[in-house]
Amino acid sequence: MSVSKSIQNGSESEHTPSNCVVQPLLTDLYQITMAYAYWKTGKMNDVAVFDLFFRKNPFRGEFTIFAGLEECVRFLHNFRFSASDIAYLKEVMPSADADFWLYLKTLDASQVNLHAIPEGYVVFPKVPLIRIEGPLPIVQLLETTLLNLVNYASLVATNAARFRITAGENVQLLEFGLRRAQGPDGGLSASKYCYIGGFDGTSNVLAGKKFGIPIRGTHAHSFVNSFKALNELPNTELAPNPANQTNSKPENFISSVKKWLKLVCTTLNVLENETNEGELTAFVAYALAFPDTCLCLLDTYSVLKSGLPNFLAVTLALNDFGYRAIGVRLDSGDLAYLSIKCRECFTAVAEKFSVSWIEDLSIVASNDINEETLRSLKEQMHYGNSQKHQINSFGIGTHLVTCQKQPALGCVFKLVAVNNEPRMKLSEEVGKINLPGRKDVYRLYSSEGVATLDLVQLSTEPTPKVGSKILVRHPFIESKRAYVCPHQVEPLYRQYWGANGVTQNFPTLTELRQRTAKSLRTLRSDIKRELNPTPYKVSVTDEMYHFLHNLWLQHAPIGELT
Repeated sequence: MSVSKSIQNGSESEHTPSNCVVQPLLTDLYQITMAYAYWKTGKMNDVAVFDLFFRKNPFRGEFTIFAGLEECVRFLHNFRFSASDIAYLKEVMPSADADFWLYLKTLDASQVNLHAIPEGYVVFPKVPLIRIEGPLPIVQLLETTLLNLVNYASLVATNAARFRITAGENVQLLEFGLRRAQGPDGGLSASKYCYIGGFDGTSNVLAGKKFGIPIRGTHAHSFVNSFKALNELPNTELAPNPANQTNSKPENFISSVKKWLKLVCTTLNVLENETNEGELTAFVAYALAFPDTCLCLLDTYSVLKSGLPNFLAVTLALNDFGYRAIGVRLDSGDLAYLSIKCRECFTAVAEKFSVSWIEDLSIVASNDINEETLRSLKEQMHYGNSQKHQINSFGIGTHLVTCQKQPALGCVFKLVAVNNEPRMKLSEEVGKINLPGRKDVYRLYSSEGVATLDLVQLSTEPTPKVGSKILVRHPFIESKRAYVCPHQVEPLYRQYWGANGVTQNFPTLTELRQRTAKSLRTLRSDIKRELNPTPYKVSVTDEMYHFLHNLWLQHAPIGELT
C-alpha cells in the first residue's frame, strides 16, 4: 500500500514529510537573516509571489520530469518553528530584537497559496513549476527547503525516464542503487522517484515498506563463495510443490540435482569436473530456501563452464519437484554475448528434456550500467547473424541514483511580484533573466494529442481558446514568433495549498508512474531522443512579451559613451 494516496483528508502522520529532517531549520542562514531584515523594516505583510523553475534541461536532453511536489506540500503543512528552533536561532543571532522571536514563533503557512504543475508531468525550462504566494518573510523562509525537495527528485525521476526510453517498454528495469546513493535519504528518494520515472522495482527494502514499491533481489557473490561442498548442507530434502503434485512428502533434492548435472553437462558439452561444487551447493541452498523464486548469479567463477550448467541442473531438479526457477543474473563480462549463450543453452536444454518453459527464463544484467550501455546493447549485433542480446531485465545502480552525467538540476526560486507590482532580475546573461509578474501556464495540443508548446502569460490575460489563432513569441528573441491554433488547451496549474490547508488529493506512486508515462507519450519522439533532441517550445503571449520587454527597459541602466 502506498502512503501517498491522499494527504488531504488523512491522519496527521500522513501529513508529515517522509523525512523527519524536513523542517524550517533545513534552510540557509541567509533566509533567516532576510526574514529578520524584512521584519525590521515592516515588510511582514507585503504579499510576494515567487516562481520555482529551472533554466536548462538535464543530461543534454530536452525534457524534465517534475517530482517532489507532495513533499513540498507536506512541508507547508508542518511549517512552524519549535521552541528549540528559536532557542538555537537566538544563539546564532544574539543581537536580534526579542520581539522578532515572538513573531517567528507565530509563523505558519496558513497565509500561503501554492499553485503547481501536477507532479509527474513533463516540464521545461523557464516554466514555473511552482507559483507560491504569501507574506514576503514567510515565503522567503520556504525557498531553500522547497528547492531541496524538488531538485534531486526531479533530476533522478528524469534520469529514470531516460533509462526507460532507452531500454524500451518491454524490458524490466530495477533500481539497485541504495549502496551507492548519497546517504540514507538519497537512497530512499532515489527508489521513490526512479519508480515514478518508469522503473519497475527496487532492491531497497525500506522503500518497499514506506512507499509500496515492488522489491526485488536474489543473492550476491559472497553467498556463492561461502559454500564449498554439497556435504555442508544439513538438509537435502525438498517437499514437492503441492500445487502441482499430489505427493507432499519431502524427497532428496540433491540426488536429483546430481543426476541432472551429468545430463546437462553432456548436453552443453561441458566437463562436469570443471563445474564448481561450491557454486552448485550455493544454488542448491538457495533453491531449497526459495523454490518458487529461484534466480541465481552465474559469474562467480565461470558463466559458461560452471554457473550455467550448475543453474540448469538445479532448475531441472526443481522442475521434478513441481517448481519453476525464475532465471539468472549476469554481473560481469560481455553481457550481450553471455546472454545469447545463456539463451541458446536454455533452448537446448528445454528441447532436449521437453521442458519448454526453461527456454523463456529471465536473464538479468547488472554491472555499472548506464544509458550508453543500454543503447549499445540495444543496437549491438553479434557475429553478423543479426542476433541481439537476450537480456530482459536490468539492475541499475550507480549511474542512475547518483546522476553521474549531471549531479544537479539547478532549480531556482525567484521573486516575481510584491504587492501586485512585478519584480524582475536582470543579468548580463539573457538566459538568467526571469519572467516577471504573476503568471499562468497552458499546454497547447495538436489534433493528434501531441503537445505543441507551453504558453506562459500574465494571470490577468484571458485563457487561450481552442480553435482560436494565438500569436506566440519567444520571450527574448523578437523575430521568433508564430501563430498557433490549438485543438486542446490544458491549464497546467492546480492549487495544492491554501488557507484551509491541502486542497488536492495526491495520487499513489503507481498512479504517478502512470501519469509520467502518459505525459511523456504526448511529446514527439524527436524531443525525447537521446542524441541531438529537438527543443520543446516554451512561448509567451504577445502581451506578456511586451510587458517583459517594457519592464526590462525600465530597469536596465542606460550607458554613456565617452
